Amino acid sequence: MKRTPIYGLALTALLAPGMAAAQDLVIQLAHDNNPDPFDNPGHACAAVFGNIVRSETNGAVDVEFFPNDQVGTNTEQVQMTRDGVVQATISSTGAIASYYPKIDVLNLPFAFSGNAATYEVFDGRFGEMLKADIEEELGDVVVLGFPDTGGFFAVTNSSKPITDLADFEGVRVRTMTLPSHQVIMNAMGAESYPLAWGELYSALQTGVIDGQMNPVPIISFANLGEVQGYMTLTNHLFSPYIFMMNRAVWEDLSAEHQKIVTSAAQSCVTASRGLARIIEASDRGVTGLSDLMEISALDQAQRDEMRDVTQPAFEAHIADQLGEDAVALLDVLKEEAQAANDASYLVSN
Repeated sequence: MKRTPIYGLALTALLAPGMAAAQDLVIQLAHDNNPDPFDNPGHACAAVFGNIVRSETNGAVDVEFFPNDQVGTNTEQVQMTRDGVVQATISSTGAIASYYPKIDVLNLPFAFSGNAATYEVFDGRFGEMLKADIEEELGDVVVLGFPDTGGFFAVTNSSKPITDLADFEGVRVRTMTLPSHQVIMNAMGAESYPLAWGELYSALQTGVIDGQMNPVPIISFANLGEVQGYMTLTNHLFSPYIFMMNRAVWEDLSAEHQKIVTSAAQSCVTASRGLARIIEASDRGVTGLSDLMEISALDQAQRDEMRDVTQPAFEAHIADQLGEDAVALLDVLKEEAQAANDASYLVSN
């Protein structure tokens, strides 16, 4: 007998009013961001997906949003999607890690030369391999794409400007509950503190921790500039969302509707990337944050120094903790990232 999750009964009253008639399908899509497509890449993705699915199916398939962790934490949303309590989720890498530990390979530090290289990697051979591996490991989901969370990570803190490797010494930095994030921060000399997203603002405000790391759009829409004095554009990590749908729901779709959902998911990914780049370039990006924080950019030599201490520690962690399959996946990521980086620096004759 299929296990009914304890939260399934609790959600019945919340979800039931939005159910469509029996002949129609409602894809209930949960995520942890504000329900404003101009506020964050996550809901930009969701809104575009929903609009295309509704219009292209002529209303036969609807999409209903459950943002801001309304139905549980992002980690719980992954399990709800697997159980069919909701039909889809846009998950952070931290949220999926307890179900799919190999997601940690994505945290190869200083892997990419720029945003264009990340698009090449996650839309290409590596993305297809990752999608297939997640689907095989979990068995009950279909991966629809890898939306942008906001671009490359920056590090903020309330203690001092960080302009080189030595400046990380002793700074208490919040990370996701991903072991590799802790390995990377510790390798740079910081003290890593894994902490749930919902606890971050108050921990920074009260001084329990000194800093955190996230993409610039997330730093902006979470108002972290209110409680942080310094930001360093390290560009040390790129961590996409994972857009997943319950496999049974996917398989119940007609071939035509599967094609529409796939196309809508591709547009969703494109929208998340576009909004992330727009936010970065707007007064909600570095320009606006510079009114609140002192911002430091690193040159390539400084990033190379940080890469040289973090990559060996990261690769040792993957080999020791996740095994040969993860190492093989990491090897493909490195190959594809290098090829994408090289393509980003084409020189005309």
